[in-house]
Amino acid sequence: MGKATAPTPGQGSLTEIQEFASFPAGTQRYIRRALDIGLDRHDAVVRWSRDVMEEANIRAQARLYERLDLIRAHAPKDNGIDVLELFLAPLISVSAFDLAQGRLNDFAAYRFLYERLLGARARPWLPAAFCGAACLPHLHPDLRRRLLQSISEAAATATGWSGREPSFFPQWVDKVDEARSATDGL
Repeated sequence: MGKATAPTPGQGSLTEIQEFASFPAGTQRYIRRALDIGLDRHDAVVRWSRDVMEEANIRAQARLYERLDLIRAHAPKDNGIDVLELFLAPLISVSAFDLAQGRLNDFAAYRFLYERLLGARARPWLPAAFCGAACLPHLHPDLRRRLLQSISEAAATATGWSGREPSFFPQWVDKVDEARSATDGL
């Protein structure tokens, strides 16, 4: 048997695109919105709010996401526990907000978002942050159960993680006016 080869960057991107496409539409929307806020890509209120309640929610998320710079700065370079307070505690707090929104329905969606918000260096810590946030009492017991059941044993007990940075960062896609685009092609 030949040696297994690492996926090419194009294969990795395609896998990420396929994973994103497998999420429900509401999850996809939430991930794109969270990336706009967390990566400071666009004015999320202008782009994403459909009413005053959603605007208030986006503003609350943006205030919480101000902690992401601190979290990124303290992402452990190894598996040492000496920086856990500065990294894991705020990560659990931010994660708790996101999970409470009810749009990240499982560990896969959470991991997808947070790998992009924090980078590959945070990957080994995501199962702990997810489980910590999913256990908090502000979540309904049914949601806690569903979230905790979504993390596979393999994800929770992995012995190693890829150091490859994510390459696909989903963004807002403008709707195309089909009648107009049909006449533009003539």
